[in-house]
Amino acid sequence: MIETFTAMLASPLMQRGLLIAVLVGVSAPVIGTYLVQRRLALLGDGIGHVALTGVAMGWLAGSAAGLTTHDALAVPGAVVAAVVGAVLIEVMRTRGRTSGDVALALLFYGGIAGGVLLIGLAGGTSANLTGYLFGSIATVTTLDVWLTAGLAAVVLGVGLGLRPALFSLCHDEEFALATGLPVRALNILVAVMAALTVSVSMRVVGVLLVSAVMIVPVAVAQLLTRSFAGTMGTAMAVGAAVCVTGLSITYFQPLSPGAMIVVLAIGCYVLALLVRPLLGRVRPHGTEDAHHVEDDLQLRGA
Repeated sequence: MIETFTAMLASPLMQRGLLIAVLVGVSAPVIGTYLVQRRLALLGDGIGHVALTGVAMGWLAGSAAGLTTHDALAVPGAVVAAVVGAVLIEVMRTRGRTSGDVALALLFYGGIAGGVLLIGLAGGTSANLTGYLFGSIATVTTLDVWLTAGLAAVVLGVGLGLRPALFSLCHDEEFALATGLPVRALNILVAVMAALTVSVSMRVVGVLLVSAVMIVPVAVAQLLTRSFAGTMGTAMAVGAAVCVTGLSITYFQPLSPGAMIVVLAIGCYVLALLVRPLLGRVRPHGTEDAHHVEDDLQLRGA
């Protein structure tokens, strides 16, 4: 058994995969915490579908440029498309007449359709998108690791560095506006960070399951903690644990890493539901009264 684990850790492929798994597991729940607080849990799904169009755009650009590896520009293309899609949906939500759920639906349908059409124009087939839909560590390169590390650093820097302001925005937008915070800019920032998180997580869990890694660890943490900061910290730990464990299991069994990670995360949620009564009455931070004294602590990022 020890020799098997040693062989796994000695594999360059698994080394790259595990490093990305840690980065994804730690960074995704940070932005997921803000999305849950704003009741935008499905935003990651919409952005993920748009990122698929970006992947196909990267394929098309790589093919037109005559690159040996046609998917060399897939991740940069996904980043650009995800950011544009996130900003677009935020503008539609705040300024347009289209409601948030309709805007998300448009992203869902348009993202998938655009990806399939563009990959066909690039000379590929829908099968080429499978690894991006459900995640595949077999295609992870050293460049992917560096890109993921850079994006994760940005997500963590913004998500943790601006936590008091972002919490104020997500908890009560009118209060944030009254205190002089740049609400419009912060709304766009949250959307862009969600887009970068989708791009970070795409290689490991795939665009169809990326939202689960952002949201489910937060749901687990809310069952076990009282404060906003405690929820975020616990979610980061849960996210890293399920990503590393799920990826390790797929080394021994020929299973989809994205599906395994999500199943483990949901299993943690079920376990938290069972354990919660034993820990006493823990009230999720989202249900606190607006005037409760704990809000003062949370606004300081306690």
